[in-house]
Amino acid sequence: MSILNRFSDIISANVNSIIDRMEDPEKMIDQYLRDMMDDLAEVKKNTASVMAEETRAKRLVDENEAEVSKYTNFAKRALEAGNEDDARVFLSKKQELEDVGTGLANSYAKAHENASKMRQMHDKLATDIEKLRTRRAMIKAQMSVADTQDKLNEVSDSIGKSKGAMGNFQRMEEKASRRLDEADAMAELNRQPEDPAKTLEEKYSSQSGSAAVEDELSRLKQEMGLSSSDDSANDE
Repeated sequence: MSILNRFSDIISANVNSIIDRMEDPEKMIDQYLRDMMDDLAEVKKNTASVMAEETRAKRLVDENEAEVSKYTNFAKRALEAGNEDDARVFLSKKQELEDVGTGLANSYAKAHENASKMRQMHDKLATDIEKLRTRRAMIKAQMSVADTQDKLNEVSDSIGKSKGAMGNFQRMEEKASRRLDEADAMAELNRQPEDPAKTLEEKYSSQSGSAAVEDELSRLKQEMGLSSSDDSANDE
């Protein structure tokens, strides 16, 4: 039957291996589940049709067997009544029905086989759908954990970059401090050494200036007539 050929891959499909081949399990599993539900609906419809065909074939076999039994009984009655010719007619009819019955039995056997295959496909597909639903919940939970881990990795990476930036900043501070220390050292080295003679020269130059002022003060006091009293006071 074409329907059996059409759904032959269902009987051999492995839902776990299909999931393993999915590039994006979270999205693909939903799509695959929808496709499987569509397949299940069609398989269910066709399984019902094939099972109905099996039932019809079985009914024809049963009806044929009933007819064979009926004409067998008629032949027996005819013989009991002493009518062999009538018995021959009934037996001839019985043989015709048996010939037909052979074909009906073959048809029923095939219908039964087809119905069994379709029911097997239906049951497997329904089981796979339940497995897929269970796996979907697990996969979505795993993907959620993976997303959280990715975010944590991104945060950790950002923190690492921030630490790197702080390290660079600290190195720049150390470099600036080192440059400043070097500049101070260079300024210290560039200063002229202190000359003791120069220092004494400034000291005595200052004292000479003070003596000249005192001389000028005495001269001015003499002119003003203040020198005697002040000198006497100073003598006392």
